Amino acid sequence: MTAYEEIRVPVAGGELAALRWPAREPDAPVVVALHGITANALSWGTVARLLAGQVTLVAPDLRGRAGSSGLPGPYGIAVHADDIAALTGALGLDRVVLAGHSMGAFVAALAAVRHPDRFGPLLLVDGGIGFPAPTHLSPDELMTAVIGPAMDRLSMTFPDRAAYREFWQAHPAFAGDAWSPEVDAYIQRDLTGDEPAMHSTCRIEAVRTDGIGLFDDDVLSAVRKLPAPATLLWAARGLMDEPQGLYDEQRLAAADLSGTLLEPVAVPDVNHYTVLTGDTGAREIATRLVALSNIPSPCGS
Repeated sequence: MTAYEEIRVPVAGGELAALRWPAREPDAPVVVALHGITANALSWGTVARLLAGQVTLVAPDLRGRAGSSGLPGPYGIAVHADDIAALTGALGLDRVVLAGHSMGAFVAALAAVRHPDRFGPLLLVDGGIGFPAPTHLSPDELMTAVIGPAMDRLSMTFPDRAAYREFWQAHPAFAGDAWSPEVDAYIQRDLTGDEPAMHSTCRIEAVRTDGIGLFDDDVLSAVRKLPAPATLLWAARGLMDEPQGLYDEQRLAAADLSGTLLEPVAVPDVNHYTVLTGDTGAREIATRLVALSNIPSPCGS
């Protein structure tokens, strides 16, 4: 495990928790990285290891999760975007590279649109490009369609940490050699409470509000309004390691990204989780983050 420090910064309603993996050099570039809808900052642990201190990585626990679970509502993608702008302001950061996985990619895109002076190039990981919501579904049905079993987990209890580990190890996305010390630390950061009734730190209200908010017009249109270049790394396989991923060539063609600053790039042999937590996907992410951190800003700084 790569060493990190936990910090807290002021945001609306309280303090946002974040993890910081320092670079080897004090003046190295900084990357801010955002997690998915029921995840937490330690989902970026494998990327942090493979960055090998070339940049400083700062990953917040988004409002309503893990170290930030005590932050009150309102929730929503726009609230997260403003929280991230507040985070960079509190840390004295300007025009940092912004990365996001899954829901975090939608937050990153909207943050770049709402706060263009705060962020530079973007790296979106298996998220950020959405599709209009089916009009025949209720909000709860929509949530089931979006994240399915992940939502069910939030209401479950577990007798101890070993049981939570076993629950996740049975997940198809983490089969075989997909499990690692970083994955274990990531899932354990999500667990809170006392034995024998431990539970996820994620606030169901936050997850529900954020999931429905992924279909807001401002969120869906953010990738078409990006003020800086962006790359989308999309996983070949899906949330349950199924052959159909969230994106494919046909879906991206239907999204019609022509005229945008977004370049889609496929990452083979990974699923929606391992594109971030596995060595293959995380190495691709780390390599691109280092490269993006060396891109001069449009302002010529």
